[in-house]
Amino acid sequence: MSDTATATAPIDARLLSVLVCPVTKGPLTYNAATGELISEKAGLAFPIRDGIPVMLPDEARRIEG
Repeated sequence: MSDTATATAPIDARLLSVLVCPVTKGPLTYNAATGELISEKAGLAFPIRDGIPVMLPDEARRIEG
């Protein structure tokens, strides 16, 4: 499986409904274009690798918002 396919693989809606931002405990939204879970409140984008959300703040990308 290529990195592109991994990055853009959709996330299960049930999983998304129970995941929260580890920093703010707020909701996350899935960005299909980047394959990331976005915490608007924290300004972080959490990667999804091999279909598994990486919910570590140190692994998240800072976003402007």
